[in-house]
Formats: sequence, structure tokens, C-alpha cells
Amino acid sequence: MSMVASASRWKIIVAFGLVYVFWGSTYLGIGIAVEQIPPGVMCAARFLVAGVVMLAYCALTGRRIRFSARQLGHLAAVGILLLMGGNLTLSYAEQIVPTGLAALLTAVSPLWFLVLDSLLLGDHHISRRGKVGLAIGIAGVVVLIWPDLRHPNALGHRELWWLLALQLGSFSWALGSVLSKKWQTAAADPFSATAWQLVFAGIANLIFALLVEKPSNVTWTFRGVAAILYLVVFGSWIGYTAYIWLLQHVPTSKVSTYAYVNPVVAVFLGWLVLHERIDRYILMGSAIIVASVVLVTSAKISTRTAAEELPAVEAAGD
Repeated sequence: MSMVASASRWKIIVAFGLVYVFWGSTYLGIGIAVEQIPPGVMCAARFLVAGVVMLAYCALTGRRIRFSARQLGHLAAVGILLLMGGNLTLSYAEQIVPTGLAALLTAVSPLWFLVLDSLLLGDHHISRRGKVGLAIGIAGVVVLIWPDLRHPNALGHRELWWLLALQLGSFSWALGSVLSKKWQTAAADPFSATAWQLVFAGIANLIFALLVEKPSNVTWTFRGVAAILYLVVFGSWIGYTAYIWLLQHVPTSKVSTYAYVNPVVAVFLGWLVLHERIDRYILMGSAIIVASVVLVTSAKISTRTAAEELPAVEAAGD
């Protein structure tokens, strides 16, 4: 009995390690991929490859892949909000903003999620502790971008505008997550539902790339292609599978700790691999944001109905 418990404990530890490390490293992977490859093309390639292969796997293993037109519409909307509104914005921002700083700013997604969850679903109410956490999170974002705000000429810098755009990307990610819960898009089979979302997001990003970017002039370097393959394998497949397994064996409140561990990993890898700077504002801002997310995720939420689990599909764009 103790051997079985020990084995399960080690599986949980390994699964957490996969989610923490690989999802934290996706920010670095995106930063490397968009050095030569336009963000729209990169996102289209990443999500189409991941989605098509995942959908084929679901079909071969007997999982349900057929959905009604209404369900497919919901899956398309959620996938585009999560993986285009969230990830495409992040990919563009990382052409200018350091990967570690981008990761810290997107760490406020759980805060947006809680607000939208309360507004759109209507049966969740934020406690005082949660509201304090939300306020602290906003303060942390201000600290992170303070060096740009305090200089008279900083408001014209592209970096500042993309720092703000990341908040819109986080909002899009949170909105897609809440709508996923509201529509129960992953109720039948989260794996096949996520595969469809990846496919729809890949198609949407491809259309964007064809209209806005110039895919014919893309330089497909070994470094860029390797980064995309890394994102497909370790971000979309391994990290996501580990997340799904954890949801089945560990309370959601513990699984959600990835939201404030990933930025720490991203900042470290950005410093180690890309030699990105770490100053006192990044250290203070990251500490404040981590504290705010801890407060929000640990705060009690009163409900009129039984509490719902976080949607597994929320993690698909990491």
C-alpha cells in the first residue's frame, strides 16, 4: 500500500515538474521562434501541427471527434480567444518585450479570470481577500512598467504599448476560459475538444498571417523551426497532458499554482539563455504579482451552486 502511495506521489511530483518547467519555458521558445519567423506564421504552424496530430490521435484511439455545428462554433470562439487573442498578442509582444517580463505581465490572467467568472457566470462572488489580491496585482503591473512610465518620452516607446497590449491578451485568454466553462466546451472529451480548438486557432492565425504578414518571405531557420517543434511537443502535448492528469489526481487549487511559478521559470531562462536584464523593478513587480495571484487563488469564492472546476482547456495555449 505504501509503495503504491509512494509511486503516486512521485507521479504527481513529476507531472508538476513538467507543467512548471515546460510551460515556463514556452515564453523563451516563443521569443526564439519570432526572431526570424513572423508571429502569425509561427502561431499558425504551431497550432495547426499540434491540433491536427492531436485530432488524429483522438480518432485513432476511439475518442469522440464529431461535434454539432453549435459546439464547433463554441470551440472555434474559445480557441481563437485563447490561442489567437492570447498567444498571438504575446508572440508579437515578445519581438520587443523581454520574455521574462512578458511572462510576468501575463501572470495576471487568473485575476482577469476571477473577475470575468463573477461577471459572466453570475454565480461566483469575489471575497474581500480576492479583491485585495486584484488590487495588489494591478499595483504589481504598474511597478513592472514604472521605468517606462516615469520617463517623459517613454509613452511613445513601442515597448510600453506592447506591455499594455499584453493585458489585452491576458483579458482575451481569461474571456476564452470563462466562455469555455459557461459553454462546457470540454464536457464530452477535453482532449478532442482541445484538438479542435488548436485547429481552429491555427486556421485563424494562418488567415491573419496571409492578410497581414508576408509568409512567402519567411526565413525558416533551424533555430526557429526547432523552437516551434519545441512548443508543439513540450508546450502543447507534454505540458498539456501532464496538466490534464494532475486535474484528475490533485485539487484544482494546487494545479493552478502554475500561474505564478511559470513566470519565475521564464525570467530565469530569459536571463540564462537570452541574457535579459533583471533589475529591482522586475524583482519587486514579480514578487507583488506572485503575492496577488496567491491571494486570489487561495481566496474563498461564494457560489449559489456547486463549485465548478477550472476548465482543462484553459491550459491549451501554454
